[in-house]
Parts: sequence; C-alpha cells; structure tokens
Amino acid sequence: MPPRPLRDIDTVALQAEFADVDAWIFDLDNTLYSADLRLFSQIEARMTGYVQRLLGVDAPEADRLRAHYWREHGTTLAGLMAHHGIDPETYLAEVHDIDFTALTPEPALAEAIRALPGLKIIHTNADSAYAGQVLARRELAVFDAIHGIGEVGYHPKPDPRSFAAVLEAHRLDPARCAMFEDDPRNLEVPFSLGMRTVLVGAGRHGPDELAEDHSHGSHILWHTRDIASFVAALAAALADVADSGPTLTTAEARS
Repeated sequence: MPPRPLRDIDTVALQAEFADVDAWIFDLDNTLYSADLRLFSQIEARMTGYVQRLLGVDAPEADRLRAHYWREHGTTLAGLMAHHGIDPETYLAEVHDIDFTALTPEPALAEAIRALPGLKIIHTNADSAYAGQVLARRELAVFDAIHGIGEVGYHPKPDPRSFAAVLEAHRLDPARCAMFEDDPRNLEVPFSLGMRTVLVGAGRHGPDELAEDHSHGSHILWHTRDIASFVAALAAALADVADSGPTLTTAEARS
C-alpha cells in the first residue's frame, strides 16, 4: 500500500496510527524547513571545497567523491573519516559556516510540534551547534533534546547505531516513536524497529546525480510535502483521543 499523502488525512486514521506514540523524532535539514530554500546547497558547496583542499583534486572529482561517500557511508563526513581520518569537528564547523538569511520563523510549525503529546527530539546528521542555529532562526524552541552527529558517536543515519543511540539515551520504546525525515533511506531502520514513519518533502534526496524518487517504499507509512499542516492535523486528532473513546486499530482504519 502506498503511503498516505496529506490530502488523504482523516482524524480516525491519524488516531489509529499515532495514538500510542509518546516520542516524536524529527530530522532537521529539508525537514523542518523547505528544501526549496536550498540551504543544504550551500553546505554541499562547502563540502566540495573542503574535499578539493584536502585531497588536491578539482571540483568535479571532489563532487564525485562526495557523492560516492554519501552513497557508501551515509554522509560525506563518514566517508572522509573512514578513508582520510579527518577531524570531524573541524570539518563540521567549516561546512556549516553558511548564510542563514533564508530561514525565517514559522510559528504555525512551532505551535503544531509543541501540541504533540510527549517527548520531541531532533536527530540530525549535522552537529548540534548548527542544529541550534537552524532552530533559533525558525523559532522552534520546542524540542526536549538535540542529537547531532557527535551525540551518536559520529554514526550517521541510516546506520542502525545512530538510531540506537537516540533510543537508548531516552530509554524509548521504538514502537511508541514516530520519525519525520526527508531522506527515504533514513526511514528504513525506524520502520524495521516499529516506528511510525513520515516522509517529508518530495522524496528525492542526495547529490543530484543520485537523487531518485523513493517516496513509495513500503517502509514509508505517511508522506507529506507540508509538515506544518500535517503536524497540526496530527496534534488536533490526538487532542481528541481522550474524548472520542477507543480508537480503531491501524488495520481497521485503513480497511
């Protein structure tokens, strides 16, 4: 069954799917802001420059290596650490030194996330300092914890160790968690663990030459291009659970 798009949202289905969720885990880049802002394009350009200087190669070769490491290791950083032993903190400080002007506050998203019942967590392959800057620009001071790449032992999503670190830090039951993410690859492990999975955005991710549409994988339960509207609808549905009596099971709601 394909994932439910935003237009198919109904209160009963949301209650059935998410009523027992008490931990909400959000990716950061291209999830809590639109990929159309092209903030990550700035980061990718700085990654390319870093690889050029590190290895003494031209821009096309640096882009090729960056894409290769992303494919094979989950992130360019992980590949550079594995093959070239770089210092991750120096790298992260350099590639995240970007212009944040395009990021603006989104009070509707902040209100919607705040209304979700339970723990709200950021889980990003970026570092926590950068995540804090993004959240500040978006005025999303609604999260209980930020798990950047350093907090998960520099194991990037989709490495299972990355997810395990977040779950263990908060003693979470994955069956009571939901994961919001723009990269379809990074929803495979959460789905296998029993999390509710929500793909945000177009379903295309990665360097342009690798970007493919994976938005209809069986590991994706829901798909929205409008995270603020989706989370608002979700929070409203869950607010009604206590007054609406027993909810249908997920299977019943989808039948």
